[in-house]
Amino acid sequence: MKQHYEWAPETLMQSPLFAPLYPLLQQLKTRGFPALHHWNSLLDTYYQGLCVQSGHTLRFVPQEQGMLGFESQYEPRCYLSGEVQTRENNWHDLFNALVWLTFPKAKAAINARHYEALKCQIQPGESQRGMVRDMATLLDESGVIVVSAEVELTGLLQSFQWKELFWQRREQTSSKMDFYIFGHGLYEKALNPYTGMTGQGLIIKVEQAFFGWSLRDRLDFLDASVAVYLNQPEHCKTTRELNPVPLLGVPGWAEANAQAAYYDNAAYFRTGRAKSSI
Repeated sequence: MKQHYEWAPETLMQSPLFAPLYPLLQQLKTRGFPALHHWNSLLDTYYQGLCVQSGHTLRFVPQEQGMLGFESQYEPRCYLSGEVQTRENNWHDLFNALVWLTFPKAKAAINARHYEALKCQIQPGESQRGMVRDMATLLDESGVIVVSAEVELTGLLQSFQWKELFWQRREQTSSKMDFYIFGHGLYEKALNPYTGMTGQGLIIKVEQAFFGWSLRDRLDFLDASVAVYLNQPEHCKTTRELNPVPLLGVPGWAEANAQAAYYDNAAYFRTGRAKSSI
């Protein structure tokens, strides 16, 4: 049975896993679980002019049921009208809405890649999946934005040298790298974090000055950077563009990782192949 969680934004704001959502959680003035009108009120009050890539204004609408024509399906409808179908009283869709408002350019870029890929289907009814949609979906659901100002640390992450990265180089990692959960499915998992919880990292190189910026400025920069990456046709073509990241190994993201022995769990901190970065 799926576990039930009470709406308590103040509790979420005590966890570093939800840090990218802090500004929005502070703006949500509701005691009960947020409803569609709360999301649209935020759009009207704080985020006027947010659009999908077709130019249509972003709105949150009830999800339609049953067999739908192409233009009424989730991704096409979002692209063609700006309407994000959202289920009421649903954590997964709540986090999707929060990520839309936190990273609107990146989410719009993901939607555009989905839409273009769906349009390219040769025969109606054929598989709607492909490498582009697989990568876009993985980032959308389980993505984590990894920023790094140190190429050596990036190399440790890409080569799965977790104990050296998170423990032996802990101080350097804490000052020259940072991790921002992007995937709304990953946020849902973060309601009850567990050993084994893994994100799919998109690495972005930054200058050291980045870490001195306000959270809002950092989020805006990351939103634009991810959108630029996704909008380039040579990108978003394979899930190998993403780097697995054992999230509870990030310094400070779990009480247990304050001990060196935590990183000896080979079932969680696995070895693997090298990846690429922006």
